[in-house]
Amino acid sequence: MTLSLILPMSAFALAASISPGPVNLVCLSSGTRYRLRKGLWFVTGATLGFIALFLAIGFGLHSALAWIPGFERLLTWAGIAFLLYLSYRLAVDDGQISEEAPDGAPGFWTGALMQWLNPKAWLASVSGIGAYTSGGDLTQLTIFAALYLPICWLSLSTWVLTGRFLRQHIQRPSLLRAVNRALAALLAASCLYLILD
Repeated sequence: MTLSLILPMSAFALAASISPGPVNLVCLSSGTRYRLRKGLWFVTGATLGFIALFLAIGFGLHSALAWIPGFERLLTWAGIAFLLYLSYRLAVDDGQISEEAPDGAPGFWTGALMQWLNPKAWLASVSGIGAYTSGGDLTQLTIFAALYLPICWLSLSTWVLTGRFLRQHIQRPSLLRAVNRALAALLAASCLYLILD
């Protein structure tokens, strides 16, 4: 494995991880609403969930599931339902900032599950593996996953930290409610993209 392949893999991982998407919006929301460690716990779950998905696809999961009639449509609708649920929870948030650890904070398992229901994660995995690995080459797949792990975690953490920055400057519950509702609308709008795609 040469540097000429590691650099493009890293660039792809960064572009796929840091670009706006449903998981990134939940990270931003977590940063504005909950303690930092809660947001980073969600990030850890989302990162490890993505790596598990990435490796499963690399070992042939996508090809195997392509034989199941309607699998991609089922995945899309499950993802939409989950995103709409998260949008609703964000939209009805009261905007109160608490240093306590609220029970409603998305946690590790929510992050991991969200990646498996996130069509963006499936697309990033399939296209990245197709572009930068040779079939089922275990060494290339392992290196790609090892590059993705810190890049994904740091990228998602950036969204949490951005939310944390906003939190420090948004102390009024009414303003935070407006931000939460805007994020909820963006999250719901991402469902339209999935439906129309």
